[in-house]
Amino acid sequence: MRPVALSPENRHAALDAMASTPLDILVIGGGVVGGGAALDAATRGLTVGLVEARDFASGTSSRSSKLMHGGLRYLEMLDFRLVAEALKERGLSLQKLAPHLVHEVGFIYPLTHRVWERFYAGSGVALYDAMSKASGYGQDVPLHRHLTRRGARRIMPALKKDALVGALHYYDGQVDDARHTMFLSRTAAAYGAHVASRTRVVDLVRDGDRVVGARVKDLESGAEFDILAKQVVNASGVWTDETQSFAGERGQFHVRASKGVHLVVPRDRIRGESGLILRTEKSVLFVIPWGRHWIIGTTDTDWSLSKDHPAASRSDIDYLLDHVNAVLVEPLTHADVEGVYAGLRPLLAGEDEATSKLSREHAVGTSVKGLVVIAGGKYTTYRVMAKDAVDAAVHGMSAVSDRGVPPSVTEDVPLLGADGYGAMWNQRHQIARTSGLGVGRVEHLLHRYGSLISEVLDLIEARPDLAAPLTGADDYLRAEIVYAASHEGARHLDDAIARRTRISIETFDRGVDVAAEVADLMGGVLGWTAEQRDNEVDHYLKRVEAERESQTMPDDETADAARMGADDVVPVSTRDGQGMA
Repeated sequence: MRPVALSPENRHAALDAMASTPLDILVIGGGVVGGGAALDAATRGLTVGLVEARDFASGTSSRSSKLMHGGLRYLEMLDFRLVAEALKERGLSLQKLAPHLVHEVGFIYPLTHRVWERFYAGSGVALYDAMSKASGYGQDVPLHRHLTRRGARRIMPALKKDALVGALHYYDGQVDDARHTMFLSRTAAAYGAHVASRTRVVDLVRDGDRVVGARVKDLESGAEFDILAKQVVNASGVWTDETQSFAGERGQFHVRASKGVHLVVPRDRIRGESGLILRTEKSVLFVIPWGRHWIIGTTDTDWSLSKDHPAASRSDIDYLLDHVNAVLVEPLTHADVEGVYAGLRPLLAGEDEATSKLSREHAVGTSVKGLVVIAGGKYTTYRVMAKDAVDAAVHGMSAVSDRGVPPSVTEDVPLLGADGYGAMWNQRHQIARTSGLGVGRVEHLLHRYGSLISEVLDLIEARPDLAAPLTGADDYLRAEIVYAASHEGARHLDDAIARRTRISIETFDRGVDVAAEVADLMGGVLGWTAEQRDNEVDHYLKRVEAERESQTMPDDETADAARMGADDVVPVSTRDGQGMA
């Protein structure tokens, strides 16, 4: 299996192929489940297409807490099956599927009551560890340990003395969700799937009572055409109900959106070496180490406004600051916040009004022939969700074809960049010497690209100017922006600044100062005119301005109205001059 670049040329070829030849399976949605489904189907030997209306991971899959975890709170809810499943998937990603993208991260769990809480919480974390080991993929994850108050504050000096009487220290997994999701789609493409972003489904194609494909619009050329397929998989997350409505059916279940808001603050604002998990009156709050930053989240509130751009209000930010400041020696203020992001969890609708109590289980529906709907679930269990969706599609195919289809093999299919990653990590000092980059820089690149680091280094060898860091965002090299556009499917500034990199949440200016430089680098790959380049920069600046304004608003309604002040789609001049979207 050879890497395939999600280049502009590859996108055109994918669209042409999907328009001209019927598929076995068409997947709608380029989030983690859609990418996983495309990979699952392609590695079973099926012909597969994947279309995404915006960018890969542009919805929920880039706005999570960035954890691959079993979910301690689900253990407390006695949902042992979900926790066991998630812990197995966590271990698979850590050890085999994506060791370059998923890494261990430690957490301090402060105890506020003596004796009984240590026994209660300690028993739960011990069970958590035991279930991880029993999965067969948790051997390398360290076991938890009990800490005194002094021991906990030695690891996390930022904690107030009176915030705990002791603590537990345990481990989970961390992932750059947007890059991981993009890697799923790119790996699917390497196995033959046709993958295209900025391609919106505008209707489903019917033949009698059966769905036989989808009508799509290329948002970059304006062209509409049909993609025919034996089965269509709707993996559109919080947009499930809207996509399902194209079939003219009510469907078997409905998805409810729960908003989760996260803050990003510089690493020096909280003194410590480990993450924190804190209990709140509603759920739990994480403080997660993230490179030179901390991520603090999350909220859990019902959301019924714009699903394209869920907005964080000032009350959301105040809620997070108030709860984390309750345990910090040096409290955080609004001035400490570098970045804010809000995402929507797709929860299966239930009777309980509290979204934190709705199911994180997933469900597969086939109420319309030819259409499989997958909804619910959590990021960590994406592979199981994808497998179940493709299993249902294969079952549906049996009604129109007697072709035998093998079972899922994704448990043994590493993502691009995983093969050879361990060896290249061991060679990082040699790579630093030969490339002229520092060891720290090489480690950063290995954590982002794995063994595909060689492709980034090839760009630098051909153009030494790309070895320089971006001005105003020096965690990232200029080469990474060029690579994002040439190999990773980035089509707009937002794609590169918010998802291929995390500049939009890791700098106080939210990427404003670097926008022009990024536009110049991307434009050289994508063939932008001067007008298109200026449009891209203008759009990004307006997006940041609208988000900043929304975060000063007191509630969801006013925050949503402010965020809607920036358009979602910018006019796009395509390389081959096909027109404007």
